[in-house]
Amino acid sequence: MLSRLSVSTNPRILACGDAALAVEFGSIIDPRLNARVLALEARIHAAPAAAGLNGIVETVPTYRSLLVHYNPVETTFERLSEVLLALSKDLPDEPGTGRLWRIPVVYGGAFGVDLEEVAERHGLTPAQVIDKHAAPTYRIYMIGFVPGYAYLGGLDPALATPRRETPRLKTPAGTISIGGIQAVVASIEAPSGWHLLGRTPVRSFMPSRNPVFLLEAGDSVTFEPIDGSRWDELDRAAAAGEFVAEVVG
Repeated sequence: MLSRLSVSTNPRILACGDAALAVEFGSIIDPRLNARVLALEARIHAAPAAAGLNGIVETVPTYRSLLVHYNPVETTFERLSEVLLALSKDLPDEPGTGRLWRIPVVYGGAFGVDLEEVAERHGLTPAQVIDKHAAPTYRIYMIGFVPGYAYLGGLDPALATPRRETPRLKTPAGTISIGGIQAVVASIEAPSGWHLLGRTPVRSFMPSRNPVFLLEAGDSVTFEPIDGSRWDELDRAAAAGEFVAEVVG
């Protein structure tokens, strides 16, 4: 059950510099909070031009809040806050039915260099870690910190692992990793302090492909462990623009 202290019936509006604000719905990671974030974003984009939302440049959904970038020449913090609070009334908090993706993953070895360390930390075998990681259906709560980088909720608590004390300066594109109670599908090569369990050939961000972004906030993900012998074939297909991941629901 969610605590009333962690969920706000009336969201807070927080200034983020002079050209952005955040509509904050609570203080924890929970699918119902995230559902309200995505519902507000949908209302903003569906609102008519006369709704007082002129000046909005971009909306960025996160776990529990919606970041709204705006042009301060066209609107003000006070005016936009008033409209957004009105739009935030009676938002649905039932998670929507986004797409369900099945993503192939090669676990361990050169593809997941931290698998054995994570297993040892939790008193498990590498095979048990793979089974526990691949068992849940994960919710995509948000996309960040680089394009296409999908943050997931639903990790088995038995695998919750603090982030590395020393982050790596580079981790491969497609890395499947965990940090704390979160899981992630990485999109491009980037620094990371998370633990690398495996890697997928799926390109969740590919500028030359239509669509450029494969995964969206509100979608769900399951992981399919595959043998490393399939990597080259699937990687070539993904590089050619094929999704490789399947929509199964």
